[in-house]
Amino acid sequence: ALDAEIARRFGELREAVVASGAAGWRDDADSLLAAIVLIDQFGRNLHRGSGEAFAADPLALQLAREGVAKGYDGQLPPARAKFLYMPFMHAEDAGAQAECVRLFEALGDADSLDFARQHRAVIEEFGRFPSRNAALGRESTPAEQAYLSRPDAGW
Repeated sequence: ALDAEIARRFGELREAVVASGAAGWRDDADSLLAAIVLIDQFGRNLHRGSGEAFAADPLALQLAREGVAKGYDGQLPPARAKFLYMPFMHAEDAGAQAECVRLFEALGDADSLDFARQHRAVIEEFGRFPSRNAALGRESTPAEQAYLSRPDAGW
């Protein structure tokens, strides 16, 4: 129901923001954050179970890096700043994961920091998120299969 509501209300807008590279959405903290939520969060709702859910992650990460570089995260309340940081957490990249942990340490949100550390540990172990393998058509290694069989695996 939530995915359908997001699709109805924001699907076309999200696709337009992605297609434009978020042109016109980068000039202030609120606009940039809105673009990140549309791209990073709503993309996962709109394309659940499909590799398309992750297709715009590079753009979301670019926007998040830009927002941090411009100090936009410091202009947002912590509850909103953490959404600016989510593309770092979603990145299959060790450097982005390290930055994510650093950002959440500075934010002081213990729950989000724990979640960031969990994501970093998966990337450190596998170099990718095995929970995405099926959606992305990737074959899981035996170690990834063992990980995925755990009840607490993936997100």
